[in-house]
Amino acid sequence: MSTLYRDLSLSAQTAFASLHQAAQQADLRRSVADVRGGFASKRVGGRTYWYHQVRDADGKLVQTYVGPDDEATRLLIERHADPAARAARRHLVALARSAIELGCAPIPPKHARVIERLAESGLFSAGGILVGTHAFLAYQNHFGVNWSIEHATLDLDFAHAGTNLSLALPENLHLDGPAAIDSLQMGFIPNQSRTTYTKADEPDFDLDFLTSRGRRGDTPLKLDRFNLTMQPLKFMELSLEDPMRSTLLARSGPIVVDLPQPQRYALHKLLVYGERPVAQRVKANKDLAQSASVLDWLLDHQPEDVAEMWQDMHGRGPGWRRRLEQGWRALCRAYAQCEFPGRMRQAFAEAGAKPAEIVAGRGRVASRR
Repeated sequence: MSTLYRDLSLSAQTAFASLHQAAQQADLRRSVADVRGGFASKRVGGRTYWYHQVRDADGKLVQTYVGPDDEATRLLIERHADPAARAARRHLVALARSAIELGCAPIPPKHARVIERLAESGLFSAGGILVGTHAFLAYQNHFGVNWSIEHATLDLDFAHAGTNLSLALPENLHLDGPAAIDSLQMGFIPNQSRTTYTKADEPDFDLDFLTSRGRRGDTPLKLDRFNLTMQPLKFMELSLEDPMRSTLLARSGPIVVDLPQPQRYALHKLLVYGERPVAQRVKANKDLAQSASVLDWLLDHQPEDVAEMWQDMHGRGPGWRRRLEQGWRALCRAYAQCEFPGRMRQAFAEAGAKPAEIVAGRGRVASRR
């Protein structure tokens, strides 16, 4: 039986584990002192104003207005200049680069810049989740592996449960997602519904904001507290339930984000496989490849999680079962070398699901309680 992943060296796994722990602790203490870049002053109309400045992924200096030269602004700048905070930032960057050199997978610099800015704006602290290919990339460091398949890393997909999520957030919490995107000065333009931001010079580099589909159907959902509009998608609630905290790697340093649980991610990809029209067959095949890779690792290391998630989804209604089985049959055909049917039978046995049957030829699960 061939596998779709390769184990990282023990040194790479140890390096990422150390970085992940340090990044999580730093995120809990996060303040303005942790924002990359520096500050510069300008005289305008006889008054002094301060700007934060940082170089973008292309080396261009980007400045963002901070405030007038008053006590509050000077205190903010002093906190940013604190030697201990700077040393801590440099340490995290060094840990990230060491993990990358040892074989851990980084994300592209431009993507890291976008994700970091939205993280700084509070998107993940307020219930946002990074989904799509970047979640898939993050799992490999979390698992201590490199995926064997090729993968595209173009679009950035962010999701939020919208009004279906209850969080203990302060009443005065208001995030401005579009302002955070505009501050990047990377040329992102929102579409008419404002659920997707595109770049004219990079037509495949989109920022998509998604949520679960409810009674409103496909009508975009505006989240006033975040000034963001989300596009509802069927079955998205599966990925939004019970997210996990993880760390993305970039040469600029680690970025702490929330991701779907891997078993939810893998089986969600099977659901959406059958939803893709023929014109999106390339994306459908990518869905299968990512699902196969994650399932390959999970069935080796956490088979009970897969079986329990399958049972949960199988009980959500005929529409869920039909699409799940459609994606499963396609997966078994495309990745016959991974022997998924037999491994799923074993996963059900280890989870104590009785009786459960997976028919190898058809890839169908029938369960009786």
